[in-house]
Amino acid sequence: MRHEDQPILASGSGQDASDDAGDTADTSERVAKVLARAGVASRRDVERLIADGRVKLNGEVLTTPAVKVGPADVLTVDGRTVAAAEAARVWRYHKPVGLVTTHKDPKGRPTVFENLPPGLPRVISVGRLDLSSEGLLLLTNDGELARALELPANALVRRYRARARGRGVTQAVLDKLRDGVVVEGVAYGPIDARLEDSRTGGANQWIMVTLAEGKNREVRKVLDSLGLTVNRLIRLNYGPFELGRLKPGEAEEVAPRIVRDRLGPLLAVSAVPQGEEAPRPAPVQKAKPPKVERLKVEYQPGWARPKKREGPPRPKKAAAKKPALERSSPASAQRGAGKPAGKTLARRAGPPKSAGPKRKG
Repeated sequence: MRHEDQPILASGSGQDASDDAGDTADTSERVAKVLARAGVASRRDVERLIADGRVKLNGEVLTTPAVKVGPADVLTVDGRTVAAAEAARVWRYHKPVGLVTTHKDPKGRPTVFENLPPGLPRVISVGRLDLSSEGLLLLTNDGELARALELPANALVRRYRARARGRGVTQAVLDKLRDGVVVEGVAYGPIDARLEDSRTGGANQWIMVTLAEGKNREVRKVLDSLGLTVNRLIRLNYGPFELGRLKPGEAEEVAPRIVRDRLGPLLAVSAVPQGEEAPRPAPVQKAKPPKVERLKVEYQPGWARPKKREGPPRPKKAAAKKPALERSSPASAQRGAGKPAGKTLARRAGPPKSAGPKRKG
């Protein structure tokens, strides 16, 4: 079953004071908002669904989006009933190159939603990445949240890593983008662009680009106006979420607590997730081996006792040589006592050598 053919989930009538400020006692909401909260589509796409006659309210085809839906009303899209409301959920997805960020492509190209990992409910994307771009793409089951994350008024920072081909562009040239730039009549807000390598000898340069608007193909068009052709574009951040170590094609759900803490002001009251993170399993501790008590053997008369094992003989330390005077025995010391030192030395030295041969008679 393809992703877009799954049943529609997570509808509801959560209150949003910005849309129905005057209806304090009324729990009904505009049909576009209800379907967006259900994750069916964005508000703009919901208007197209209504114009195509694909939306029914209590069995009647809607012809205008200016209709409110109450808790007791039955709303269907393409004959499928919109189910009960769900809390907002968010996934981080690493979009690979070669996929179109849409549910159905008229040209028949592979889409993101046809290649999502199994097990995900029906979701919509927060913004888009074009066919040749890759990196972080946020997915959610809440269309209202997706719309809030896309609005330039919320100024969520997007960070990209771009590899661009071209020469002559220095950091001083990129610094001028901080004041904004107009390209082909379109005004772009401040952009922080930094060369990763200050050397400009190579044809390809890696540039870190940070912006807060996220207009269509903004990074490519702005760098192209400087004479740079982007041949690889990776989105690393979107608001408080990072690509991290996700591999291409992988998706990971953001914990409910993080969604509530970081996106709480952008959520409708009924969309705030109430669950906590699943408790982490306690670290597995290796069991210590039981102590084995040695049995004491009671020797009986006549039994041979085990002999102590003798290790190899230790090498004897060589005795330090004592001086000659210290090596002399006590007796010799007594014999030499009281005699002149000169005679003793002469006797030890032996008879003097003769100066020449002895004469005969």
